[in-house]
Amino acid sequence: MTLAVDLTGRVALVTGGTRGIGLGITRALLAADATVVTCSRSDTDPVPGTSHRVCDVRDADAVHELVESLDRLDILVNNAGGAPASDAATASPRFHEKIVGLNLLAPLLCAQAANAVMQQQDSGGAIVNISSISASRPAPTIAAYAAAKAGLDSLTASLAMEWAPKVRVNAIDVGLCRTEQTGDHYGDDGSVAAIERTIPLGRMARPEEVGNLAAFLASDLASYVSGATVACHGGGETPAFLLVQKWPEMKGLS
Repeated sequence: MTLAVDLTGRVALVTGGTRGIGLGITRALLAADATVVTCSRSDTDPVPGTSHRVCDVRDADAVHELVESLDRLDILVNNAGGAPASDAATASPRFHEKIVGLNLLAPLLCAQAANAVMQQQDSGGAIVNISSISASRPAPTIAAYAAAKAGLDSLTASLAMEWAPKVRVNAIDVGLCRTEQTGDHYGDDGSVAAIERTIPLGRMARPEEVGNLAAFLASDLASYVSGATVACHGGGETPAFLLVQKWPEMKGLS
């Protein structure tokens, strides 16, 4: 028997699905023959093979209007998110509210709207939340973002229990990933190469690799996987104590 991710006949909504990790997810779902709808706050040319809608995922009315406009909805990928670096001691309350709103409350709004549809479908549905390894480790300069992602991982487990058996809910804790914004976040090529040498697999993820995992979790191959948070980080981060011992020389990091 050949195992393959087959999403033929499934309708998927990917928030923030036109660039970065979201684009990798969109392309992976398309490769599995899903019908894909993307959304973002701005109008943009759709990814070939998809349709695109303008929707602020923090606006409950706009989210419900978008979901209700679809003929059906089998897969939701909550990908929209992110945060600029900021000092937690001086960032404004408004800044923190916006970060938590985008990275925790918006996925909840989208999940609620999707669940309302999926519960009425014989086939139910699958929700995949794109989270971050920052949810489970200290994250200086992005404290509110990391806290929101930790909340998203917790939310994933709770919704999976509440909405079973019709709807499966899982999360992906994504590590460092090469996108069009890599230089803005991590510096020039030399800096990126040095960072990549600290990753056990020797490089950052490619967006399509996150997309492949999302497609798997949305598919029947993962039919008994729900409430899980799956790490997609290339093997994790080197413990700090090893970086000051012989490990850098052994791995060529020095």
